[in-house]
Amino acid sequence: MKIYKTNMSDDKKEEIIKDFLPYIKYTAFRLLNRIPPQLTVDDLVSVGIMGLLDAIDNYDQSRAKLKTYAEFRIKGAMLDELRSFDTAPRSLKEKLNELRAVFVKLEKELSRPPDDDEVAKVMNITLDEYYKILKDADGVITLRFEDFSSKTYGGGEDVNLMENIPDSTSKDSLSMLIESSQKKLLASLIDTLPEKEKLVLSLYYWDELTMKEIGKVLSLSEGRVCQLRSQALIRLKAKLETSDVR
Repeated sequence: MKIYKTNMSDDKKEEIIKDFLPYIKYTAFRLLNRIPPQLTVDDLVSVGIMGLLDAIDNYDQSRAKLKTYAEFRIKGAMLDELRSFDTAPRSLKEKLNELRAVFVKLEKELSRPPDDDEVAKVMNITLDEYYKILKDADGVITLRFEDFSSKTYGGGEDVNLMENIPDSTSKDSLSMLIESSQKKLLASLIDTLPEKEKLVLSLYYWDELTMKEIGKVLSLSEGRVCQLRSQALIRLKAKLETSDVR
């Protein structure tokens, strides 16, 4: 039952927008390193507000709390806007496809995640060239909930995670089971990554540190942190595309 579309006044919507504005601005600045020249942070903030209004109009209180659904739609709207301005050259996309294939090939052969020099050797490039690809890939490679959509896991039943946004405040057993399944799926993929890459992802996505802050924690340059993040996401994309758990 979509109770907000017809019942909420404009004044109430304005009040909600004011409440969410700090989160919208924070999310926009978190995506700063991925904004193309055609866009500004203010553009992303505007897109986030539109995402919030869409969430208000289509909110179903039987599925999740408004805060949970709105935050999901705000960030989703911003990411959709960034993807619509994807200007990555074809040559880079081809290199990333090759890189994912090499990750899959070497991991099967070695029974472990390949090292940087092993990947570069198979691609017949220098380490500097390999790191240049990772640098160029930063902001191009994304991992989305849609990547898990229309896949089957475990018992062979088709599961669309986009229809199962977990509500952290919900206590009913079904919601808890859905949330647990998503976490287990993501954890199982992330757990196969090298330790340093796992740590970078954890600090960036869970602790929400900036690249510079992560660099200070790990005693690495900001550029190296970006490389590790890009490398981890490329590995995860490759695992999703070739996963045996379907």
